[in-house]
Amino acid sequence: MKIFVINGGQTFGHSGGRFNATIAAETISFFQNQHGFEVKTTNVNEEYDPLEEVEKYNWADVVIYHTPIWWFQVPHGLKKYIDVVFTAGHNRGIYKSDGRSAENPKINYGTGGLLGGKKYMLTTSWNAPKEAFTLPGEFFNERSVDDGPLFGFHRMNAFTGMTPIPGIHFHDVEKNADLETDLKRYAAHLSERFIPELAIIQLQEN
Repeated sequence: MKIFVINGGQTFGHSGGRFNATIAAETISFFQNQHGFEVKTTNVNEEYDPLEEVEKYNWADVVIYHTPIWWFQVPHGLKKYIDVVFTAGHNRGIYKSDGRSAENPKINYGTGGLLGGKKYMLTTSWNAPKEAFTLPGEFFNERSVDDGPLFGFHRMNAFTGMTPIPGIHFHDVEKNADLETDLKRYAAHLSERFIPELAIIQLQEN
């Protein structure tokens, strides 16, 4: 299986991008230490060639995005990466059109993607505690990360033809970070989603 890991963490303002760099490194290490996986990576803080990035999407079986959430959306570096790379991917493997036809332009929007059969997974990091999404009267009105703030991100990937693997979200990382627990939880998540037999062993050991 071919895994493409995108580190969307950024060095900007008071952010050093360290949390997402750590999670991305954990992802890379996890797959490199298992049989049957190949890994390619991109860090949006570094220079990249848009056409080479398009080829990474075409090469991959699974794309894994790691990103902080700033002002309830992905940060500008990752958004720019997506805008630039997906534009370069027009008729080069990412999408061919918006899917509609001139004969009936009212239907089939969003069906022109060329990445059908591929999957993606999203991890995010938040200052917000998880209770902000789950408790009545709290800020996100009981809407989840995926069905609330990141709904558009998931539709973007659906537009290309990719389908989601359930991701994982890290909360309260600025004021109450618990990196050790988060890394254990993430390793278990990767095992469950990609190597079920390893997840069973880990469960038995615990």
